[in-house]
Amino acid sequence: MPVDPITVEVIRNAFVSTAEQMSQSLARSAYTPIIYEMKDCSVGLFGPRGQLLGQAPGLPIFLGNLEAAIEVTTEHFGGYDVYRPGDVYVVNDSYLTGSHLNDVTVFSPIFHDGELIGFGATKAHWMDIGAKDPSPPFDSIEIYQEGYRLGPTHLYVEGEPCPETIDFLTRNSRLPRSVWGDMHAQIAACRTGERRLAALHERFGKATIAEAAEAVFAQCERLDREAVQRIPDGVYHAEGMMDSDGPGGDPVPVEVTVTVDGERMVLDLGGSSPQTRGCLNCGFAQTISGARLAFKFLVNPEVPVTAGTFQNLEIVVPPASIFDAREPAACMQYYPHLGLMIDLFIRALAPAIPEAVVAGQPADPMNIMFSGRDPRSGARFVSGEATAVGWGAYRAGDGTSALVNYGGGDLKNFPVEVMETRYPLRIHRYALRPDSGGPGRARGGLGVIREYETLADDLNLSLWFERTITPGQGLFGGHDGEVTSVVVDRGDGPWRILKGNQIPVPRGTRVLVEIGGGGGYGPPEERDPQTLSDDLADGYVTTWPAMTPAPSTNVR
Repeated sequence: MPVDPITVEVIRNAFVSTAEQMSQSLARSAYTPIIYEMKDCSVGLFGPRGQLLGQAPGLPIFLGNLEAAIEVTTEHFGGYDVYRPGDVYVVNDSYLTGSHLNDVTVFSPIFHDGELIGFGATKAHWMDIGAKDPSPPFDSIEIYQEGYRLGPTHLYVEGEPCPETIDFLTRNSRLPRSVWGDMHAQIAACRTGERRLAALHERFGKATIAEAAEAVFAQCERLDREAVQRIPDGVYHAEGMMDSDGPGGDPVPVEVTVTVDGERMVLDLGGSSPQTRGCLNCGFAQTISGARLAFKFLVNPEVPVTAGTFQNLEIVVPPASIFDAREPAACMQYYPHLGLMIDLFIRALAPAIPEAVVAGQPADPMNIMFSGRDPRSGARFVSGEATAVGWGAYRAGDGTSALVNYGGGDLKNFPVEVMETRYPLRIHRYALRPDSGGPGRARGGLGVIREYETLADDLNLSLWFERTITPGQGLFGGHDGEVTSVVVDRGDGPWRILKGNQIPVPRGTRVLVEIGGGGGYGPPEERDPQTLSDDLADGYVTTWPAMTPAPSTNVR
């Protein structure tokens, strides 16, 4: 007798609830603010063959590739029969799991009555993993400069820790307590998943759980196919340019071609740059994750992701490209070109589904990192921050202001109070950036202004800011958003810089960051006069363009 729909829904919700409890456990147990404040992490609950059952809010750019760690580990150790209760595994190899080496996946198998019933998986950013510099080396040109690289590795075997592995991970980090604490927070999250999924099997039984999961997978696949079938068939194209592949590097092209054929969609990244000499590269697993995120923005965004999602999406990537990097390519900045790819994917499909798309955003992490010693404690520190951007406008309204990029998902702004308490820094200003959103019938969202002052000697600054060549582009007559600007003043006069690594910033240095905004949607002259008046009164805009033709880059 088939499982009734109510039971299926109860089990579906229980999968998601379990993932959420895992996420809460990770955040509450983590050692570093980049996890417990910013939420630079993600968790997922998987079935006995690595099928995604449920996920919690987190970085969606991680959530599409957690299963890759399970797959490569299973293959490496010879199949699912090798797993034992109490095992815990770790892997961070960029070519296997996609992102940079600082993003470390920790997962564990889950058993009930001696039988493998699933996996709990986590991925989180570790602040220092023994790279050539104490903050992410934005000028790296080989992966060997970026820290220790782990293939599938045991952390625990049948409940017993592997002391040699844990010693290696902590011994080779400048922040060993941070590594130890965050690693065990991830293990705690996996253990939470183990208990919850085992309890779910105890309540409903293995057969009912399996049948409910298959029903959920089938529903997700059917809804995706129906949604794509509603998009007009055709071949859609967009292209853009990254500013550079690292400090002093050359521009990097990204091309997107989307083919819609009935209920199937093909994303082809042919024409995009070969893997770069700098660190603007990622493994194929990360590209799959980014492509799925782009797809999900437009196809059934309200339906939770499971193993049944994305079955009608095909991804074509040139080998040894920025989207499928091969050894020894550096991968520290694995996301910026994926962010542009997502932007271009949405832009390409704008003529086909104008009601569903948003104008462009400066989809970049906008990273700013300070490192050194805190004179208050004498301890080393590395601050890590992804700065919020302005999102693009859409047919029904203005873009959202001060929100993290597409791939950041649930990533939070770093609170001023935490930054000033934990690090020798003072934040003089944190505000919306007026006039940064692109004018349009619907206005682009505003970026932010953040101004720092260093309060200690012997500090260093590392920066990665992007998207001045291809900013947050307007749609259907809307104008582009403003581009990002960074000004550093060490007392000898201000200078502008967007990318740099380990720049000395002695006590009293000021760093002014002004983040770009989203593109506008529709002609600016069609904006409601009262809404424009409100914008002026609120200080969101100080000027508005005359009735001039929209830029030639706009989709018509």
